[in-house]
Amino acid sequence: MSDLPRTERLRFRRLTMADVDALVELDSDPEVMRFLSGGVATPLATVRDEQLPRLLAQYERYPGLGRWAALDRKSGEFLGWFALDPSADGTEAELGYRLRRSTWGRGLATEGSRALVRYAFEVVGVRRVWAETMTVNDRSRRVLVKAGLRYVRTFHLQWDDPIPGTEQGEVEYEVRAEEWATVGQERPAARRAR
Repeated sequence: MSDLPRTERLRFRRLTMADVDALVELDSDPEVMRFLSGGVATPLATVRDEQLPRLLAQYERYPGLGRWAALDRKSGEFLGWFALDPSADGTEAELGYRLRRSTWGRGLATEGSRALVRYAFEVVGVRRVWAETMTVNDRSRRVLVKAGLRYVRTFHLQWDDPIPGTEQGEVEYEVRAEEWATVGQERPAARRAR
């Protein structure tokens, strides 16, 4: 289960404390953080002292699940991260990703997400992969559909500091193991047919 997937252009590896600066830089781009914090950067202390230690602890507690650095397969450059964040019992995973703006529009979010969904079902054996994003985040919604997830619902949360678009709510997407058994097998043939 430790063999993380690779794609044509991406390699994944576990995060380490040495990634603090790269993660802080990623979260410092207002466009990267637009639908997460309204463009507000994540402070260094939060990444270093809270987020990263929590993420590193998940690797042992939930084998095969977690958050991984996404690297350019050729150059080794840090491009961002992808995640299969575990549910409390480890039987479900929340798909997520955050990539440097310089990588946008190249299909890397879809490529990495597809690989992780396949990995979640075929290697880890979760029963469900799900994801949430803001309703107004059309680009992420398209990635989720291309990765094999389907729309489930729109819901509204209460925020102390709502960001633009909050009034339209959040959306949830999912794919379940039984669906993947069918959809996942059809995907290569569907791609060849195009």
